[in-house]
Amino acid sequence: MPIKDVFLPLVGQPHEPTLAAIETCVALAADLGARITALALEEDVFVRPKVILPDDQDSAEASGSREPGDVQQLLNAFTRAASRANIRAQSRSAKVPVDQIASILAEHARFSDLALVPVKPHDSRTEHIIETFLFESGRPLLLCPEQHVDKLRPEFENVMIAWDHSARAARAVGDALPILQAATSVRVVTVADDKTDAITQSGLSLVHHLREHGIYASFEAVKGSGSSISKVLGSWANSHAIDAIVMGAYHHSRLNEIVWGGVTKTVIGQPPCWVMISH
Repeated sequence: MPIKDVFLPLVGQPHEPTLAAIETCVALAADLGARITALALEEDVFVRPKVILPDDQDSAEASGSREPGDVQQLLNAFTRAASRANIRAQSRSAKVPVDQIASILAEHARFSDLALVPVKPHDSRTEHIIETFLFESGRPLLLCPEQHVDKLRPEFENVMIAWDHSARAARAVGDALPILQAATSVRVVTVADDKTDAITQSGLSLVHHLREHGIYASFEAVKGSGSSISKVLGSWANSHAIDAIVMGAYHHSRLNEIVWGGVTKTVIGQPPCWVMISH
């Protein structure tokens, strides 16, 4: 099924990398030929009314004419990007309690084919939103790393599938089929110090399955050599000019990943490139 409807959550401050990530996400949606919906949320915080004396009126009026707030700047960046991309777009904003932001965004993501999520490196709020999406939206995510936004392309020519033989990885492959079918090169990569017959057979079985969808992929087992799987995947992606990684989320229990770390936690904390992730 083609990707025709994508969702873009807008949260946080309008720093330059965030604004650039918004434009890149809109460009990607345009490349997919999809409609894009943006939802900007801000914390609903009680502000104690301030008494303004007559002598302070002029300064109050001057402060009221300052630049738009954070949410409005994010929405303005989205509107400009959508106009330049000539894409069907709609946007909304709201104030909600801070503890409801992630769940409200995840609920809205259910009505899309794919959620595009700008990712600040090692940002706890972003990681919480991503984890909530994974467990509550039922939709795949495409992570856009803000720190690499100047290198990201909206077209996915070279795609890597991080294959660990799990049900979640299989789900990710199914979700990513439209992207894989449009790619020029698809590589199935398994990180394993010992290339067993079972590992090889699993990778080749996926390659044969993809061929039935018109996707001609290759398989490779990469040695970890003592490094973490996430580091090996990131290094491999960088050295092979990979545009996007497709992977499943939380192969181990969520609690185990949170306590001990893991591939999912590392990748959502600092994606090496575009990462399409499903649970």
